[in-house]
Amino acid sequence: MFAVSLGDDGAELRPLEPWRDEEFLAHMDRGREFIGRYVGLADVVTDLASSRSFLQSYAAKAAADTGRIYGIWTDDKLVGGVLFRTMDVGQGVAEAGCWLEPSAAGRGLVTRATRVIIDWAVEERGIHRVEWHASSANAASVAVARRLGMTRDGVLRQSYVHRGTRHDMEVWSVLAPEWRASRQAP
Repeated sequence: MFAVSLGDDGAELRPLEPWRDEEFLAHMDRGREFIGRYVGLADVVTDLASSRSFLQSYAAKAAADTGRIYGIWTDDKLVGGVLFRTMDVGQGVAEAGCWLEPSAAGRGLVTRATRVIIDWAVEERGIHRVEWHASSANAASVAVARRLGMTRDGVLRQSYVHRGTRHDMEVWSVLAPEWRASRQAP
């Protein structure tokens, strides 16, 4: 197994695989309400079977080269994650996303972890466009897109229902040449 350091604070990015289903469920239970404010993941992973099924679906995506999922650990405790919800290598487009439990919020972990996976997607897999979709009400997720140097492409007004409420969805993106240029800047 590999782990990528996310900085001097001991945070690491690691693959989030099906055998971690109990750990993933415990993490989701700790952060369910916080995570579930804008992200459907908290409503999907509710017991051990659904935890394993969700992680298995990403193992299948990884095998098919259509998605990836990674956990963020601090002090050997799973506290969040980043993923490519979709990835179309032929078209050169991927959609990145994230979640985090409240104990880890405000430390820049998602931004640092997302930089790692975007670097990989652009440089190793040849992805040309990385998208970020976030509820307009999710200020923290919108801030991550900004910190990553993404451009807001637009707002899909009331485009999805989450927990009985219609939400506007912002679509942000960064193109490979922009990403490389930002990584070269001092």
